[in-house]
Amino acid sequence: MTTSAPSDAALYARFAEVFKHIGEGALAREQNRELASDAVRQLKDSGFTALRVPREYGGSGVSLPQYFRLLTRLGEADSNLPQIIRAHSGFIEQRLESDDAAARDRWLGRIAKGETIGAATSERIGSTHNSVTVISDKDPAYVLLNGEKYYSTGTLYSEWINVAAHDTQSDLHVLVRSDAPGVARHDDWDGFGQRLTASGTTRFDNVRVPADQILSRYKASEPRRNSLLTAFYQTVHLATLAGIARAVLRDGVEFVQGRTRTFGVAGQSSPRDNPLVHRVVGRLGSLAYSAEALVEAVAAALERVHQARITDAVTTADYVAVDIQAYQAQQIVLEQVLEAATLLFEVGGASATSEARRLDRHWRNARVIASHNPAIQREAAVGNYHLNGTAPNERFSLAHSPADNVAKTHGSSGHAVTQNDEFAGTGR
Repeated sequence: MTTSAPSDAALYARFAEVFKHIGEGALAREQNRELASDAVRQLKDSGFTALRVPREYGGSGVSLPQYFRLLTRLGEADSNLPQIIRAHSGFIEQRLESDDAAARDRWLGRIAKGETIGAATSERIGSTHNSVTVISDKDPAYVLLNGEKYYSTGTLYSEWINVAAHDTQSDLHVLVRSDAPGVARHDDWDGFGQRLTASGTTRFDNVRVPADQILSRYKASEPRRNSLLTAFYQTVHLATLAGIARAVLRDGVEFVQGRTRTFGVAGQSSPRDNPLVHRVVGRLGSLAYSAEALVEAVAAALERVHQARITDAVTTADYVAVDIQAYQAQQIVLEQVLEAATLLFEVGGASATSEARRLDRHWRNARVIASHNPAIQREAAVGNYHLNGTAPNERFSLAHSPADNVAKTHGSSGHAVTQNDEFAGTGR
């Protein structure tokens, strides 16, 4: 595959206006719970959603570090956007990892033209089985899809939905047109943050799907092959959090520079000249720098393993190491960005809590992102690795397994509750 890509400077220039426009509408969208359809359309039209697609398919072929730098800037403009395209981004990485050339040709070409993929893979808490079923249609060229998924992030904005389902033989992933008859998408996500990600319910009622849109089949008993996807998905969250830290610093500086009063003493001191305010803003700057530096380090590690895979020089230890690195970064970035989003209010007292400003959205969004993946479970996995050499999810990792799969949890039906490595570690 072609690996040459534009320079960072060229990429920043290319997307500067896109980020600016998205950022200018972020507060109004938050205030009105207005879905980010226009912003997503800009990402598609500008080629942002095809950044990782190789040039021979019509994309930009950027490296993983370049992609995560741009994703951080997008998160600074509006943290809903990186999450909206998170499953789509992982779908591209899965195609890049796969040996299925026909699937790469079919789907990467579509993505290069601006089509995106949402996910319908997760069940509501309390569900014990994969509720979406696939049965044969009277025409053997088609199957019928029935059931419901929640946490279907990005699906409202996408042309395609990657659905985790099962039939009488196995679990599978099937790609469904989002506008197909029988597909219903609902914006009923009720989290207090990341409100515009449309992470709600998707229902399938006798949806007729061409059988050649079954992307993969797998059995819950089969081992998961080595993959970068878990670390990749986590790094998307980390880049989004780093973007929030940048937005916190930006909004803190703008707030202080526009003020003429400090700590209730009107007209006698400028906040921007107050050494206490200097300390707060200095801390915000340091936290943003640290978060971004950790994302950069993990992205570089991902790129090294990605390149080693291309040259067939990758080992199981390489995959384990990058997972551990992503998990370790997670522990620090979460705490630092939540600290920054709280510390922001120290620059302005009660006036900073005005709902007109919605500065609380940074904390709310960071807190919701921090809740998607099990940070405490992964912290324990890191400790177990250092103490005992136990790799995360070791019983699911095989170096040379041909399977594109593993389901991590099983219900009474025997079908997977959670997804295979098509969406390993997605959270939502």
